[in-house]
Amino acid sequence: MARLRRRACIALFLLTLFIFSTMMGLRTLKPSDGFSDLAPGLELAPMAERGERRSVSHEAISRPQAATSSDAKAPTPPVYYDLHIFYYMWYGNTHFEGKYLHWDHAMVPHWDPKISASYPKGRHSPPEDIGSSFYPELGPYSSRDPEVLEEHMSQLRAAAIGVLVLSWYPPGLADDNGEPSDSLVPFILDAAHRYAIKVAFHIQPYKGRDDHTVHENIKYIIDKYGAHAAFYKYKTSTGQSLPLFYIYDSYLTPPESWANLFTQSGSHSLRNTPYDAVFIALLVEEGHKHDILSAGYDGMYTYFASNGFSFGSSHQNWKVIKAFCDANNLMFIPSVGPGYIDTSIRPWNNHNTRNRVNGKYYETALQAALMVRPEIVSITSFNEWHEGTQIEKAVPKKTLARLYLDYLPHQPNMYLELTRRWAEHFSKEKEQWLM
Repeated sequence: MARLRRRACIALFLLTLFIFSTMMGLRTLKPSDGFSDLAPGLELAPMAERGERRSVSHEAISRPQAATSSDAKAPTPPVYYDLHIFYYMWYGNTHFEGKYLHWDHAMVPHWDPKISASYPKGRHSPPEDIGSSFYPELGPYSSRDPEVLEEHMSQLRAAAIGVLVLSWYPPGLADDNGEPSDSLVPFILDAAHRYAIKVAFHIQPYKGRDDHTVHENIKYIIDKYGAHAAFYKYKTSTGQSLPLFYIYDSYLTPPESWANLFTQSGSHSLRNTPYDAVFIALLVEEGHKHDILSAGYDGMYTYFASNGFSFGSSHQNWKVIKAFCDANNLMFIPSVGPGYIDTSIRPWNNHNTRNRVNGKYYETALQAALMVRPEIVSITSFNEWHEGTQIEKAVPKKTLARLYLDYLPHQPNMYLELTRRWAEHFSKEKEQWLM
């Protein structure tokens, strides 16, 4: 009898452990409810088992474009210009820069010294140890490598993404882990053009950024790059073709200052000048909606791929945000991502991790975005490896000190393929909305 009780206790313990493990694995999927219904025919299977206020869109948005390259050897898939993806050109390696940039990212300390003391410090040591929880198929590459650029454009084309949104700092400026990279922009524009991809700009925060410096930034970008065939322009309801700019961390500048730039009566307004554009602000907190409106922006995006991290990034709030935008002639661009994990650079931030669940987290986000009938959907990201939001190809890798996450049981191109299928679905849905 005692032996029977022991067996029963062991069985009960194992069952409890299994249930606990399952719940922990799913805990970061969605903070509120389960999976949204997936679009018909888009259920995931391992790749080896499958076959292959400016309210009027640019014509290219609703009509997918074929490649225009004269040396194309075979028909290429279409791209959709209502699908934008955030792209980073801050990576470097010993072959091109003589040192690693960003792959050796420092571990960011927690702002509370007591909490920070419990976590590792220092920098990563590429190529075996990089500042990411995943490992790129291309290895720790340089953004200056022409072969890398070509491969990236090929991957974006395979994913049917029409607009690359380039993380940009003014000449001579960079983030804390990189070096100035504006000199790379012409090469990215040229590479994008070869694949019929357009390039928009994601203006990053930098020391001293305000409405005056952004005024100069906009003039610089349009004067230097605006005539390039790959420079993205959006067709407005009045028939104008205007550049589109995303302004990251826009809330750091008061709305009254932005109004000087983005309203008709502003002291140095860009409106109705050769530098007028569609300006999109970052929505983080709920109150930012009204700030964005009073600042004179044309719309808002949410960027963060961690559902529940902020008001703007929470899928459950997108319907309310879209209604506010519709009522105020603003564009709402929800940002979706395949998952989120930044513990390789912020080891204390595990509570914001969002597991990929073999692509289901991504599909849930995409479905949530389409539910509000947006004109444009943005993807975070193509290659923000530090925060684990990339859809770029990743491979399994194990070293003596690290075991990287991967896309198994799927192939390295899993998220490119998934994006393409949802892009096609988005296009068909938009045709139905317009009928």
